[in-house]
Amino acid sequence: MLLHNVGRWKLVPKSVRHIVNFRNFATEAYGSLLERELYHENTVVRLILNDKKRNALSLKLIEELHAELKGIDKIEKVRSVIIAAQGPAFSAGHEVKELTSQAGNALHCELFDKCSDMMMFIQQMQIPVIAEVNGVAAAAGCQLVAACDVVVAGESSRFLVPGQKIGLFCSTPGIPLARAVPRKVALDMLLTGDPIDAQAALRAGLVSRVVKDDQVKFEALKIAESIGKHSKSVTALGKAFFYAQIELKQADAYRYGSKVMVGNLKLQDAQEGIDAFLTKRKPNFGHTNDIVEEKN
Repeated sequence: MLLHNVGRWKLVPKSVRHIVNFRNFATEAYGSLLERELYHENTVVRLILNDKKRNALSLKLIEELHAELKGIDKIEKVRSVIIAAQGPAFSAGHEVKELTSQAGNALHCELFDKCSDMMMFIQQMQIPVIAEVNGVAAAAGCQLVAACDVVVAGESSRFLVPGQKIGLFCSTPGIPLARAVPRKVALDMLLTGDPIDAQAALRAGLVSRVVKDDQVKFEALKIAESIGKHSKSVTALGKAFFYAQIELKQADAYRYGSKVMVGNLKLQDAQEGIDAFLTKRKPNFGHTNDIVEEKN
């Protein structure tokens, strides 16, 4: 069941409404693995990992989360997604029982292929994905954090890729990690398996913001609210360009960036934003890819 089938609604308690300026939300459970909440007039989806085994990224959870993200990305009204978690761990990584020889090579191949597909899809989505981290993010859980666009962490959170300690190097978790933090930091984490705290993760660039543990949800919602004020089409363009350009040489990135900005200027939302700035008013974005006709 995907987002457009949600039915049950509640009012946000007044005690927290002023903090993040959201009105209402809905929540619906997916067995014991995934829950969903809606905020900011249904423009923000908060997905909650809810597995009793410290939110292990089992094949089932990966499939459900990937399917949900695909469905959400197609919904016009949604502006951003938050991935959060219940319990003391954001995610402890893969379900270890699925990694044994008894599980079989076919399952291992399916597990890592589908996990990689989901991680890559997060950065291919047209809407930003925010990780809301309270607790431990280990191995594939740390991979999920590194794959997200923006990360808010509680001050007691810990991040680690401890595969070395059980004889399984965190090869796939290291892929987004090495693209999020300096190589020396990534290799230190990968080779020792030792954790880093939230402040170290912030300094390294693995997380965007660190707040008190009881403020992580509200901070993530504030970021989502800020993103939602802007044009969805321009946000999608900018996110796609960002991930494309970091794989290019600098000169190629500048050439590509110039073409993207010229194309961006053709969007109605871009011209609306520029006109609003010049006339000192609030822009009224259409959130479409409609092009402005050139004037001769």
